[in-house]
Amino acid sequence: MTTNWKYICQVADIPRQGARRVARPQGLEVALFRTGADAVYALLDYSPYKGGPLSQGMVFGDNVACPLHNWTISLASGQALAPDEGSTPAFRVRVEDGAVYLDAAELAAHALAQTRPLAGPAQRST
Repeated sequence: MTTNWKYICQVADIPRQGARRVARPQGLEVALFRTGADAVYALLDYSPYKGGPLSQGMVFGDNVACPLHNWTISLASGQALAPDEGSTPAFRVRVEDGAVYLDAAELAAHALAQTRPLAGPAQRST
């Protein structure tokens, strides 16, 4: 199977120990993460607990801490680390000569079912 890799950005465009969001025509954004050792990972920008934006979390080692509930998520697999449970979809990444590429088919079709939680005042039944 031939993979069609889509150029996204340069590694240097992703903050070290930080993230950059990639918009898609459909579905939630993909978060690109760069570790302190310059490894690059891609996860759906969606916490497995309550759907918070992982791109706003703290990157440490090969993990990210959810900014809303402090869950630790593996950047390599998207799996929450114990005692937490659940996962967020991961995307394949290729880095070549400082350029970051994502699989175009995954960007178009992978993990389209998740939606961002609604924010705002609570509604009460009367």
